[in-house]
Amino acid sequence: MQERDLARTRRWITDEERREAERRVGAARRPPAPEWLIERGLDRNNIVSVHTVECWDPGKRARPVTRAQAIEALRHQVPACSKCRPDTVLGIEV
Repeated sequence: MQERDLARTRRWITDEERREAERRVGAARRPPAPEWLIERGLDRNNIVSVHTVECWDPGKRARPVTRAQAIEALRHQVPACSKCRPDTVLGIEV
């Protein structure tokens, strides 16, 4: 009876070690979190505004972008979010 319990415990430990290894590999492969978001309109070609990733009001159609893409959008007259002020964070006068 004890040998059976010991075998089950060893299987459990092996399974947990495998899951932890898979979790670490997944975390290492995960792309870095975005810092900037661009909110698109209903037609997907219309850009509504630029947001920081911490913004509490980015809208449902916001997609992650690079810093360079956020700067380019602001320079092409895309409005900055009035709540998170990405233009101020990026040091761009609009």
